[in-house]
Amino acid sequence: MWSEKLPNGKVRFAERYEDPLTGTQKKISVTMDKDTAAARKQAQAALQDKINAKLDNYLYGQKKDDLTLSGLVELYRRSQKQSVAPSTYKRNYHAANTIMHILGESTLVSRLNAGYVKEHFQAAIESPGSYNERLTRFKALIRWGYENDYISDIHYLDKIKPLPDREKKEKLQDKFLETHELQKLLQAMTIPKWRYLAELTVLSGMRCGEAIALHMVDVDFESHTITVSKNYDIINKITTPPKTLSSNREIYMQPELEKLCREIRRYTLAGRLKYGYQSDLFMCGVNGEHLAYAAYNKYLGETSQRILGRKVTTHIMRHTHVSLMAEAGIPLEAITRRVGHESSSITRQIYLHVTKSQEEKDREQLKMVKIL
Repeated sequence: MWSEKLPNGKVRFAERYEDPLTGTQKKISVTMDKDTAAARKQAQAALQDKINAKLDNYLYGQKKDDLTLSGLVELYRRSQKQSVAPSTYKRNYHAANTIMHILGESTLVSRLNAGYVKEHFQAAIESPGSYNERLTRFKALIRWGYENDYISDIHYLDKIKPLPDREKKEKLQDKFLETHELQKLLQAMTIPKWRYLAELTVLSGMRCGEAIALHMVDVDFESHTITVSKNYDIINKITTPPKTLSSNREIYMQPELEKLCREIRRYTLAGRLKYGYQSDLFMCGVNGEHLAYAAYNKYLGETSQRILGRKVTTHIMRHTHVSLMAEAGIPLEAITRRVGHESSSITRQIYLHVTKSQEEKDREQLKMVKIL
């Protein structure tokens, strides 16, 4: 480390380091108020921190045979913070903590194998559903490491299969409401704003956050479309872009949905006059703020438990839209575009389940038909 006095009386301390990619010498510096023993010690520490940060950036994307699981997670989080929605980052943050707890933070990523992962996951997880969810998050982490050249071989992932989940298959019908259940639930929802929100999501297929984020200008009665271009992050209380690129979409307002949207607009405008707030939101609270997702979800769950004997979530209302469209004979591809999915196993499963049930009903009716 060397120093040089500046015209303003301060002192610049500098150090050189080698660029690991080019082998060339580079310079880094910090400026201190004066040249004292304490200042030199502080400058030396600051320079080393800067060099370490630079080297970390150079090593980003390089294979590391000594990379630990915690080290990989740290790099993964750094990337995710810039590339995914805050809610997704938070979910994956906690999932990674659990994975490190199960497999060990100091475990070398290059030494991981199928036997080790399966043994530890099976010992830590009780239900097949939880095991499969954990496995999905783990594979995503490891594949990210491979795609960014931190890991040289991940073939062992193919040996780790999801566990058979009979409970998941048996409960597929619980992921959506039958028409008579939906009607019964909506009739019991006596708070207008929550009933409107429920009806809006079930008739449009929007995510709850997408519906809450709508502005007046997003609902176009002339073109009969709803433009979905944002999502309200209920966890971080911020408005973000939609979940995926395919989530940016225009939803056609069929007559039933358009009628509902006109009612919602009148309700919101009446609220403005009554409470005196200024808000561009299509639906909002009494102060013009975004609707409280937690309050809605609580009301929906409690009402459905009382009326239907089971708890209904916002996801179930969205899945119900898929089932209603399938019953109406709308093709799967059209439903997928409408709900803003690039691909969804649940959407496909519900569609196939509903269409198969419809075919069985058709067969029963055909048994009673006599033509000749």
